[in-house]
Amino acid sequence: MDSSAVVKRYVSETGTVWISGITAATGNKVYLVRLTLVEVISAITRKARGTGITAAGAAIAVADFRRDFLNQYAKVDLTPTLIEHAADLAETHALRGYDAVQLAAALEVNIERAAIGLSAITLISADVALNAAAVAEGLAVGDPNAHP
Repeated sequence: MDSSAVVKRYVSETGTVWISGITAATGNKVYLVRLTLVEVISAITRKARGTGITAAGAAIAVADFRRDFLNQYAKVDLTPTLIEHAADLAETHALRGYDAVQLAAALEVNIERAAIGLSAITLISADVALNAAAVAEGLAVGDPNAHP
């Protein structure tokens, strides 16, 4: 799950109910790249500076996310290999930097799961360019914005 999808669990917007269902479902393992911690907190606090959420609501959302980040999500570490793969994906698909990292991590998790006989993952993202690149790389995608 990339940051654009994770935020929807903590701030009410299009796709929130769908994301909540995914994260609450028994048997779903949700992977986050460690840098998603920074991206989600940034997105929530920026929304508080606009019209998306109150400062108090943002503080609660950030606290909830920090707790869940520690306890509920499987984390993907940033390694030199992952960064190199992300750089290649950024070049191939003209992705923003962190989107390329998200895609490289999803592909890495998918390969690791396949190697031990587990099912393929679905990248959950509300980012159109990232989703298109993921499909081009052979991943299934789910866009929370398609689930109002």
